[in-house]
Order: sequence, then structure tokens, then C-alpha cells
Amino acid sequence: MGTEQFKEHLMKFDLTRQEASLYESLLENGKLTGYEAAKLTGISRSNVYASLASLCEKGAAYLEENETGRKYLAVPVQEFCEEKIDQLKNEEDWLLLHAPVQKKEEEGYITISGQEAVESKARGLLKKAEERVYISAGQSFLKVVLPDLQTLFDAGKKVVIITDWEELQEPRTIYRAGDKKGQVGMIVDSSFVLSGEYGERSGNTCLYTGQRNFVEIFKEAMANEIKVIELTKGEKN
Repeated sequence: MGTEQFKEHLMKFDLTRQEASLYESLLENGKLTGYEAAKLTGISRSNVYASLASLCEKGAAYLEENETGRKYLAVPVQEFCEEKIDQLKNEEDWLLLHAPVQKKEEEGYITISGQEAVESKARGLLKKAEERVYISAGQSFLKVVLPDLQTLFDAGKKVVIITDWEELQEPRTIYRAGDKKGQVGMIVDSSFVLSGEYGERSGNTCLYTGQRNFVEIFKEAMANEIKVIELTKGEKN
């Protein structure tokens, strides 16, 4: 892993690029004075001292003072990261307690575009599932959400899968379908639908909605797909 990539990851923990450079240098070289840190990183001495002070405030470095002067040393990476994560968890708890309550209303139609966005929306829906999930998809999509489906199944929630992925086995309820051709359909708790296309050769675009009429139509279409599979193949596992 390159040094720039290391800095990029450090910056996700609320460090500036200069602070990330100094933290990396402290990890590599051990205790450093401000002068030594400036010389090693190429950062001006005035900026180095400000950044080192900030590192201490953010819990990434310690200041050691004795008769020989002032030196800075890095907090171990794991300790620094875990402390940051704990702080964020506390912030999350506070926000959940104090967030304004949104007025209950039926969701509209939202277009989800891009592979990562589709995956994120699908996994987010599955994590909120309370009772059941019906999903019709091919291997590439199922591989992404399979851990979440397994979690639901292990929790005693109903999971029904329609797929052309031959290697996928029980204990889930599985219906073997023909080539899905990158098409994805998912119903969560008979309340939310995610439908569209996913895969390397697709636009990775899905429609998400909680509109009751659309959900009912989609439920009926998926039920009909299952009926056709049962009638024509009888391959219910």
C-alpha cells in the first residue's frame, strides 16, 4: 500500500492531509521534536507545530515534555481508530435520540443509479426487514446481498429467492428460474420494492418505491413467476 493511500484512509478519521503526513512520520520514526517533524515531512515549522497540536487534540499523538525539550509520539493506530469509532457511535446515539421525527407519508418513486448505490440501497432495505423478503436476481447480485439474507434467515425471517444461480442451495426457499439477464426484483415486508437491472453489462439502475399500488402489482408479478416455475419445472427446494 502506497503512502498516499495510507494518508487517504487516515483522512477518513478526521485528519487533514498535513496531520496525516505527520502522524505517519511519527509512526515510522518514533518520538520527534517539531523541528525534526518539519524536516522529515517538508512541512513548514509554523504549520508543523499547529498540526502537531491538532493531532494531540484529536487523540492521534501525545506530547512528552521533559528537561531535554518537547517531543511528540504517535498513538498506536488501533487505539486511535477505536477511540474515533467509539466517539462516532456516541454521536450516532445522540442523533438517534434527538433527530426530528419525519411525518409519516407514503414513499414516492426514487431512481437509484450506479452499482454501489444499488448495492447500498438493497443492503439497507434488507437490514430493516422485519418479517419477510422475496428476491428475484442472478448470481452477481445475490453474492452481494447473501450475507444479509443469511442473517435474516438465521433470525427466523422468511427468505424466498428466485434465481438462475444453480449452485445456491438450501436452507432458504429457492425457486430455479431461467436466465435472469441482470434483472433484479426485491420486495421487503410487502411494503417496499427495489426493481431494475444490475451487472457488468447493465446500467445498474433500479427503481425504489413504497407506493402501495406498485408494491401490490409487483407482488402479484412475483407470485405469478413462482407459479410458472412450479408448473413448468416443479423445482422448488
